[in-house]
Amino acid sequence: MANNVREKLNSFVGGLENMAQTNPEHIEAFMGLLGAAYEPKFLDLKTKELMSVAIGCYNRCEYCIVYHCYKAFEAGATKEEILEAAMVAVAFGGGPSIAYTVTLLKECIDEFENDFK
Repeated sequence: MANNVREKLNSFVGGLENMAQTNPEHIEAFMGLLGAAYEPKFLDLKTKELMSVAIGCYNRCEYCIVYHCYKAFEAGATKEEILEAAMVAVAFGGGPSIAYTVTLLKECIDEFENDFK
């Protein structure tokens, strides 16, 4: 069954914005953690987003896969780099990770790749 990955991306981002209205201290803390983790230091942002795609595939987190696939493209990653990162997850996660890679991640790539060309 196909996912509407753009809708899922917007739902996640909108959900964070909505939750910030009722739980601002929690969302601010989470966003602060993300900001610190994704700040380029020894690793650039693209590398961190590729790592995030792999972690999302390994953990089978649909929203993580969608969001970080989009952000990886935004950071300059190619389709080939995204898929190679996902294959590292498959090496550790086996069947469940390949299932998310060949379905949801592939749909994300097909949907988002042209946004950054």
